[in-house]
Amino acid sequence: MAKRRVATDTDEERDHDASPTSKRARIDDADHGPVATQSRRARKGKGKAREDSDVSGEEDEEIQQQAETVDDDAFEERFGAELTERMEAKRNKPGYGGVAEYGIIESIEMYQFMCHRSLSFNFGPNINFIIGHNGSGKSAVLSAITVALGGKTNSTGRGSGLKAFIREGQQVAEVTISLKNQGEEAYKPSEYGKSILITRRFTSTGNSTWKIRAKDGRVISSKKEELAAICDHMNIQVDNPMNVLTQDAARQFLSASTPSDKYKFFLRGTQLSQLSTEYEQCLENITNTSKVLSHKREAIPDLRAAFKEATLKFEEASKAREQKRRVDDLKKELAWSHVAVKAAELGKKIEDAGKQERRLPKIQGNLDTAKAKLEAANTKVSQYEEELRNFGDQDELKEQHEALRTELQDVRRDIAECRSNIGTINNDIKGLNVQIEGFEREIAEEKKRLASDTQAKRDEYECKLQSAREAVDKLIEDRKKAAEVIRTLEAESEAIKITGEAKAQELRTLQSQIERCQDMINRCQRAQQDRFSAYGNNIPAVLQRIKTMRWQGDRPLGPLGLHVKCRDPQKWAPLLRNQLGRLLTAFAITDARDHLQLKKVLVDHRNDNTMIIIYEKDLFDYSSGEPAPDLLTVLRALEISDPYVERILINQRGIERMFLGATRKEGEVILARTRAGHAWTADGFDIRRFAEGGGATNPLPFGRRGESFDLLLTEGGASERPKYERELAQAQYAYQPLNNEVTTLKHQFAQKKREIEQANNKHRNLDQALRKAKQDQQNLEEEKQNETPLNIATIEACKAECEEEKAGLTQQFASIEQKRQEYEEKMRQLLKRSSDVKEQIDGFAAQKKIIVDKIAASAEERVKAQHDIRHYEAKLAEEQQKLDKENEAMKTLQEEFEEWTKSAEQYCERVETNREPEDIEKQIKSVQTALQEREKRQGYTVEEMTIEVNRTKQKLEDAKRELSQMISLNKLLKSSVTTRMQKWQEFRRHIALRCKIVFSYNLSQRGYFGSIKFNHQDETLTLHVQTEDQAVSKARDKEIHALSGGEKSFSTICLLLSLWESIGCPLRCLDEFDVFMDAVNRRISMKMMIDTANQSDKKQYVLITPQDMNNITIGPTVRVHRMTDPERNQGILAMS
Repeated sequence: MAKRRVATDTDEERDHDASPTSKRARIDDADHGPVATQSRRARKGKGKAREDSDVSGEEDEEIQQQAETVDDDAFEERFGAELTERMEAKRNKPGYGGVAEYGIIESIEMYQFMCHRSLSFNFGPNINFIIGHNGSGKSAVLSAITVALGGKTNSTGRGSGLKAFIREGQQVAEVTISLKNQGEEAYKPSEYGKSILITRRFTSTGNSTWKIRAKDGRVISSKKEELAAICDHMNIQVDNPMNVLTQDAARQFLSASTPSDKYKFFLRGTQLSQLSTEYEQCLENITNTSKVLSHKREAIPDLRAAFKEATLKFEEASKAREQKRRVDDLKKELAWSHVAVKAAELGKKIEDAGKQERRLPKIQGNLDTAKAKLEAANTKVSQYEEELRNFGDQDELKEQHEALRTELQDVRRDIAECRSNIGTINNDIKGLNVQIEGFEREIAEEKKRLASDTQAKRDEYECKLQSAREAVDKLIEDRKKAAEVIRTLEAESEAIKITGEAKAQELRTLQSQIERCQDMINRCQRAQQDRFSAYGNNIPAVLQRIKTMRWQGDRPLGPLGLHVKCRDPQKWAPLLRNQLGRLLTAFAITDARDHLQLKKVLVDHRNDNTMIIIYEKDLFDYSSGEPAPDLLTVLRALEISDPYVERILINQRGIERMFLGATRKEGEVILARTRAGHAWTADGFDIRRFAEGGGATNPLPFGRRGESFDLLLTEGGASERPKYERELAQAQYAYQPLNNEVTTLKHQFAQKKREIEQANNKHRNLDQALRKAKQDQQNLEEEKQNETPLNIATIEACKAECEEEKAGLTQQFASIEQKRQEYEEKMRQLLKRSSDVKEQIDGFAAQKKIIVDKIAASAEERVKAQHDIRHYEAKLAEEQQKLDKENEAMKTLQEEFEEWTKSAEQYCERVETNREPEDIEKQIKSVQTALQEREKRQGYTVEEMTIEVNRTKQKLEDAKRELSQMISLNKLLKSSVTTRMQKWQEFRRHIALRCKIVFSYNLSQRGYFGSIKFNHQDETLTLHVQTEDQAVSKARDKEIHALSGGEKSFSTICLLLSLWESIGCPLRCLDEFDVFMDAVNRRISMKMMIDTANQSDKKQYVLITPQDMNNITIGPTVRVHRMTDPERNQGILAMS
């Protein structure tokens, strides 16, 4: 059988235990099992006949006795040998008879309990004998076990309540038991450990508490339910009289029990009595259920009659059903008619809103055109005003013309002077030519005359002069070559210098790039730790100060760049960083009074140049200013997380209409497509085109901003750092070869310098040699001159003087002629300028009037454009307001339409109708009037009869269904109880057979022979014993009352041991079992009990006797606890 929970009644509830309604009381007082109950039930009269065939056999069917009285001898013959073999095999099984791992008592402590002030035991795992003289308090141990494990106090036979167990004169008593808790089936080992300590403390006022602790002393629970769970898990049945046999119960069992008492004891000890009582209660409940079902069956004809009557009335009222259905159909049509009307209203409102919305683009287009005209007019006015400022006035022109006239007179005077000087020089040259020709004739005549005298000497001088001239010419040529070499070397040196300087500049650029990359890598590292580093100095401290301060408006917003990301930072970040940098580091405030306070915070943290913007918290719609979706603007290139930051950038730089292009050409193509606008290009150009024509293209001013500005509009230091690390690696890779090349160029330049120095030295030596050669030539010419006749020399000197004067005049002529040409060119320019100024003077008034008229016309266009802008802005706002009202009305109609449609769908399926709701309502009213007149004639409505028919029908069907279900359930319950009673009887037979076999075996230990006779019908248990003397004399077996006292006690002990074999509780307690035995029977009984305990598997025995153990052989499994004489003051018990 499965483990059953032990009784958990507290001692405080003992008065309730004795009440007739207590199940435990019924078990204790049960006089018979299911067989006797069935017999009595079979003798009762049969119930009256039932009307309904469904339950006609319920009361007539009685639970028949499923197991007829079976011949015990036949049963024993059938199963006895098999059971004996199984018991022998179990005893011989290795490991059988071992120590229990859980559920046995390790120790017990009593404090102020009964006659003991303080007493403790450490029990052995198998057999424990407690011996001592009468009055020593041995029986208190069993009482303490019962009390501590939650048993009832009256089962101890020592008192009717807990107060009786408190030592006289004390107020509190306490009992502590340690239960073993080991092995695989231990109870909550993770919480309790290897032992469970159970302490029960109770007072003289009737209070009682439990403490259930782990082995280390921790209190796990103080609830009795936990104790009951522990006992149930370990199969401890402390209230089972067979498990804990107290002194009084043992005396009664051993000496004065009748066969009926023994049978009751057998049923109670094996818990068959409890099962019997529960089965009897189940049968009683089944019978009561059958009676209730009979009453329910009697109500069915009445329910059927009520249903029939309602059906007849319903049939009488069915004639009005068509009218009612017609009303329902009309109501459905009415519901969808209202929906159709609302749909028409909604459609018209949608059409009106569409018309209104189509007006807006035209007005917006007119507004954009007016704005473009205004911008063009402003440009024209600025252009013409600049033109007017540059035009000057008439007085200035006259002064310019007079100055030009004066300057022209001076130039003409200079030209006339140059011409006069040229004429004079020409006359002088003509006179000198005449003189030179005369001197040449005189020299020729003189030479002819002297030719015959000095020819040889002149030839000698001429030869020397010729050699000197050749030496001079050769040195001149060598000097030219040396100079050419110097120029070549200097050119090569200059080329090397230029190349070296370019390479050095590249090297310095690489060095700067390396330093910049290293610096940016460090900045990226800092940016990973401080994401605010790109926005200025100590930005976290600035933000913290801003949070803690009070502001007139909203808390300042910024830095704005925290809310801005570039969608393609590799392509657009440098351009947008350059153009929007100051805005990205700026802060924004909503109240101008906060400007000074925020500026002070920024200056205190060294952010003097940070921009502060004053903005209005207006989430305006900027979509009308955006171009076509396929054109990239600055706004579309950015991802802005804050809507106010987005609108600040729109207001500050117009990013929603600022185009972006990769190149200048792409930007011009975009503006040509849009015909006007403003674009930035990634290659660094700012392009503008005006609607009226014209435009401008300027390079963007890219420059270094310093600090960590390059980290703006990036994913942060973590994403930028690899880029700079790659640049650093590339720069470092290119640095060393370039450095080597620069070093080589330096060496080459130094070598060229040395070669140039050598060439210069050679050139200087040639100069010295040339000067010496010329000096030698001059000396020879002087010698030759000295040898020439005086007359010829004089003539030649005059000729040379004239030639020299002629050369000076020729040079002077060339200089004057060049000046004359310059003066004439200057005069032509002055004449042109004078003519232009004269024309300006002549047309000044007309031209100025033209410019002024242009300015006036442009200003008029500007005023008209401003007026148009105000008009179209007001018109746009007005039309937008109308559109908003239309949309709001449309939204309301849409919600009403959806709500009406949903309600109509919930009411019925869609009904197509073109009729007006008023026509349908009139028809409904007409049909309802006719229906009410019919209901007045009948006295009830169709709805009422429909409800009544459904109600009576449902009630009849429910009653039939419930009756059928309950009858089936009752049959199943009865069948289940019958099956369980059969099993119960089988259990009883097998347990009885087991008791017989074990009883015979135990008697054989004394040399006796005997048997147990079970009469389950009469509920008696009779012992038949044949002693040794009777066996010799072949006398009949004696009944138990015919035996001597010792024989009777021994036989009863054999019975008790056989019953113990039939229960699963690990605990066996027996008090004063040997008081009626003689020495021989006691010795044999003790040996038999010890052997039985040793052979028992995982059981613990606690046996109490007032006799000594001198004649008993004590093995290693036996532990004897000797109580001292009754002094009532003992402490810890000595162990032997």
